[in-house]
Amino acid sequence: MAKKRFDDSNCSVARALNQVGDWWSLLVVLHAMYGTRRFVDFQQELGIAKNILCDRLARLVDNGVLKKVDVGEHGSRFEYRLTEKGRDLFPVVIALRQWGNKWNPGSDDASLDLHDRTTGQPIQMVQVQNAEGEPITVRDVFVSGSPVPGTKKDSA
Repeated sequence: MAKKRFDDSNCSVARALNQVGDWWSLLVVLHAMYGTRRFVDFQQELGIAKNILCDRLARLVDNGVLKKVDVGEHGSRFEYRLTEKGRDLFPVVIALRQWGNKWNPGSDDASLDLHDRTTGQPIQMVQVQNAEGEPITVRDVFVSGSPVPGTKKDSA
């Protein structure tokens, strides 16, 4: 059975999931953010089968999340590097990581906290903010074009 695609969806989340929506793709992106660049290193760090890794790397390159860079003589060695599009996934990956730490913590209690390179301080939780910079939750938003919850529609 073919996997459903959302290329023409009006939902940007669905369209984004077409490009990075399986666990291997996100883990490849995460490891690329941590500095992994070579095929053999992705395979070793992730414990992923070669055929699956080949597929995910090719998809991430095709979708512009990674770029394949020839760093060897005569095309014998390549690295995979994040593009701007890939680097823009940083807050998404960090939010998912923080959510996982909160709701599905590891059993060894050894959290791998991220720290700012400049200050050495732990990074803050990813938050959605309103126009004034105040934190908001899902209860504070509505989809534009739909009735605002708690208001009556004009019957005219």
